[in-house]
Amino acid sequence: MIQIPPYLKKGDTIAITCPAGYMEKKKIANCVKTLQQWGFQVMIGKTVGSASANYFSGTDEERRDELQALLDEPSIKAILCGRGGYGVTRIIDQLNFSAFKKQPKWLIGFSDITVLHAHLLTKCHTASLHAPMANAFNQGGVKLPYVQSLRKALMGTKAKYSAAAHPMNRLGKVTGTLMGGNLALLAHLVGSNMMYKTKGAILFLEDVGEYAYNIDRMFIQLKRAGILSQLSGLILGGFTDQKDTTRPFGQSVEAIIQEHIAGYDYPVCYGFPVSHGIENYALKVGVVCQLNVTAISVKLQEL
Repeated sequence: MIQIPPYLKKGDTIAITCPAGYMEKKKIANCVKTLQQWGFQVMIGKTVGSASANYFSGTDEERRDELQALLDEPSIKAILCGRGGYGVTRIIDQLNFSAFKKQPKWLIGFSDITVLHAHLLTKCHTASLHAPMANAFNQGGVKLPYVQSLRKALMGTKAKYSAAAHPMNRLGKVTGTLMGGNLALLAHLVGSNMMYKTKGAILFLEDVGEYAYNIDRMFIQLKRAGILSQLSGLILGGFTDQKDTTRPFGQSVEAIIQEHIAGYDYPVCYGFPVSHGIENYALKVGVVCQLNVTAISVKLQEL
């Protein structure tokens, strides 16, 4: 049984922390202002705009201790990660989730935060939010439906999203537990005890800045590990800022993926709005959803 953290009400406190890569404090200003306008209190962690001289938003110990304190503090009702990047796997095994399990709260983010989503679902049996982070609130992002979907999700609105049809889509209507995140991070988690158990799941995947050959390699890794074979459905989001080698790989991302899932018969949709780009709907990892892929459109609905 999956725990659903309590939905937020006005006056609740959301904490902002950076458990992975460095983020300038000024970049969260619009996020803080907007969360306050939505009616929430905001607590800003010391890792945001830390004095770190390297890639990370503080030492492993500083990032670990701050996240631990936020997980344990009952007055914090949601934890919004400022950004992803890299770094969560350096601290995940040092975190204690015993207090969190007794009083779960929403953990929000994507990219490197995929590690936390997988851990919370697999080890804590708790839902979380794969959703826009602090930087998405900048440059007019607050007005877009993607940031607004975060607000709705936190307040308890059930997701109901639509996407355009794609010529490579595989049609069908299925129900399953929604899980997924960044392709590179899921390939990274293969073989660990926190990797998603994907039998019967609706899996969503996205990535950024990857070479075509590396996307091919990561899909082979997931396929060999049995991650793709027993799904109910597959949602493929944006593969933004894709790269290619001087001598081209010779296939588009869609063609690469299509090759590796050709032996399965579950419904598949391409181009769903979950990504490192602007189009990034809030998805509740761990909840049961219905995916309906038709020749006209794609619909994903939380049940």
